[in-house]
Amino acid sequence: MKLDGVNQIAVIGTGMIGASLATLFTGNGYHTTMIAFDEQDARNGLERYRTNFKDLIGFGLVTESQADACEKLLSIETGFSALRDADFIYECVIEDFEVKRAVYSQVEEYGFKVRAIASSSSAMDTNLLSRGFSKPDFIERFASAHPWNPPHLVPCVEIVKGDKTSEEALTFICELLESCGRAPVIIHKSVPGFIANRLQHALYREAANMVEQGIASPEDIDRALMTSFAPRYGSIGIFQHFDYAGLDMVLSIQKTLFPDLSATTSPNPLVLEACEKGDLGYKTGKGILNWEDVDIDQFRENASKPYLKFFNWSLPDAQ
Repeated sequence: MKLDGVNQIAVIGTGMIGASLATLFTGNGYHTTMIAFDEQDARNGLERYRTNFKDLIGFGLVTESQADACEKLLSIETGFSALRDADFIYECVIEDFEVKRAVYSQVEEYGFKVRAIASSSSAMDTNLLSRGFSKPDFIERFASAHPWNPPHLVPCVEIVKGDKTSEEALTFICELLESCGRAPVIIHKSVPGFIANRLQHALYREAANMVEQGIASPEDIDRALMTSFAPRYGSIGIFQHFDYAGLDMVLSIQKTLFPDLSATTSPNPLVLEACEKGDLGYKTGKGILNWEDVDIDQFRENASKPYLKFFNWSLPDAQ
């Protein structure tokens, strides 16, 4: 259900996150403007947006006529003056403070009506980001709102308030995201990586460590993950799981296990060595794994499937 009083949303950036958020907002009936930095950027953003809807149509979640109705709610502009009518602004540019500060100066110049501003930053400190604004009233309306990729499918959004974020702005951001079927979680203290990235990279650190020690191959570690505990966490949480198992058993396992786990505070050698060789993963054809013969469309479908059960948009009426 659309939130009252929200007539226009602006998404600054047309990359995967920006285009996905535009997909989400138009998919829930909000007039949305994507701000691009040049004409090629605008074309790329529209292509990403349409690819998202093509996938949703393929999943049977959206009809072609509904996708057309959603796209009618989208505009793509190459100037910041389009922020004049925005009630909410979502900044989705690269993780570079100076780039973000330049964007925030434009938000202050043109964001006459804005009720709240959010950054999609996945790790940068909210208080640091807020220093990109010069006007106190904009600082009070600002918070981080880190979505998980792709935001139009993954419900979790990590909301990190700054020291000066107003409760009014925080409530507005949460209610707007909830109106689009998202599941905002509030982080009370800004820490690197927020909640989910800290958990994800702790797991990856140990997985890489096991490969480095010759315990198992990357492929078998992935297989063990996908066929043991990972599916469980789509239905119950980790605290629920371990409480149900019994904390006396958990304590016993931890006494044995923790001394043997990786506690490195530096990046994994496995990752460093791959990067030094230029093996960056899918985008170069090889990372820890070989991607050259992977059906990437099938991979994207597999990556999306666990989130399809959360699809609960309030789609606009098909024309």
